[in-house]
Amino acid sequence: MALQFSTVTRKGPITIVTLSRPEVYNALHTDAHNELHEVFNDFASDPDQWVAIVTGAGDKAFCAGNDLKWQAAGGKRGWNTSGFAGLTARFDCDKPIIAAVNGVAMGGGFEIALACDLIIAAENATFALPEPGVGLAALAGGLQRLPRQIGMKRAMGMILTARHVKPQEGYELGFVNEVVPQGEALNAALRWAETICQNSPMSIRASKQAIQKGMAVSLEQAITEQREYPAVKAMAASEDYVEGPKAFSEKRKPNWKGK
Repeated sequence: MALQFSTVTRKGPITIVTLSRPEVYNALHTDAHNELHEVFNDFASDPDQWVAIVTGAGDKAFCAGNDLKWQAAGGKRGWNTSGFAGLTARFDCDKPIIAAVNGVAMGGGFEIALACDLIIAAENATFALPEPGVGLAALAGGLQRLPRQIGMKRAMGMILTARHVKPQEGYELGFVNEVVPQGEALNAALRWAETICQNSPMSIRASKQAIQKGMAVSLEQAITEQREYPAVKAMAASEDYVEGPKAFSEKRKPNWKGK
């Protein structure tokens, strides 16, 4: 697939997806959403790709959200079944996805980051759900994910005021995993991804899926049902499930197959 609004780079088992509309601070429109839908479909279905990183082109923006100028000019609206940027309604991907926030993450851009499993933020990043200021609402997941990730009152404080939050406060609130110097978000995200890849991808997928499914039900139900989750069953039937204990007993580094 020829890409117009993003680039994809692979470093071993790590896929780096760069939102690439720097002339509009990487704001996205319908065609970009549809392109990213296919990009993340390819990542999810590729057994050789274990972790994805999402970042933005240039040094000013991760993603400024919805392309309001495109919308105001009569451009078509909407996205595919996977949601904003092919991510915000993608509930079936059990591979880790990391947001390397290298600048502005506003509205839908913040919603992309919230849909990721980890957020690494450069010091020049800015987070906000400013939709109420332009007569809209953050319906690409922000209104649901932010309260779940930082608590109701803290989320209400951000959402109802539409205020901007800097990375250090995001770290203190709990939605940022690490704050790094400007220009270092991608390198730091790669460091996290490489660390994740030292573990069995089957175990990582099982862990992510168990958390996601478990958080949607009671603690008792989650613990009772977790061994029946597809990724957990796949882990238990995998070569990695045998390789891990064997490598430990032989005092050597495991050779993960991801199957």
